[in-house]
Amino acid sequence: MSKTVTSGFLPALLMMFAALTANAVPTPGNLSPQELVRDTSSRMLSALRDEREEIANNPGRLYELVAEIVLPYFDFQRMSQWVLGKNWRTATPEQRVRFVEQFRRLLVRTYGTALSDYADEKIIYLPRSDSGDSVKVTVRTEIEQGGSTIPINYSMYNSKEGWKVYDVAISGVSLVTNYRSTFASIIRGEGMDSLIDQLVKRNGALSGE
Repeated sequence: MSKTVTSGFLPALLMMFAALTANAVPTPGNLSPQELVRDTSSRMLSALRDEREEIANNPGRLYELVAEIVLPYFDFQRMSQWVLGKNWRTATPEQRVRFVEQFRRLLVRTYGTALSDYADEKIIYLPRSDSGDSVKVTVRTEIEQGGSTIPINYSMYNSKEGWKVYDVAISGVSLVTNYRSTFASIIRGEGMDSLIDQLVKRNGALSGE
């Protein structure tokens, strides 16, 4: 698989999740998008600091935390549809299910490999620019790192289950758009099943399987 998928976007993935996570119990749905980001991010980073020793002794704990904390607030179904574009419409139901699962694992596993490195970073929350009653909003944040700031914007929509993330832009680069072009290239040259198989292998390598 292209290094763009697995290694070139790694720092962006790590910082993306570091600024938008939640604890195992979902935050009440009456919070605004920015309040949700601020509240869940604070609790997640606190949990990472508290569990440093356990994570050092058991790296698999990172994956458990990500699965418990991150997943409720990301709409992987919608992200998968967007990242595949027209290829989603031509995929079989089985291929769709397999892709969503492997795409989710890719984000979770990649994040978990170096998550603890970002536990002490400072997050700046910028003022909202929407009217406050929008169905779709962008939550703007910045990560302070090494004397500079990295802008990270979260595209969210108000689903039946509450606010969900469907895309993230780091320094102006969309996560969905970045993966979309790479995945489309693989599908065009090798087919959907080949893409899924490559994701399976990559996820296995990240988890030590």
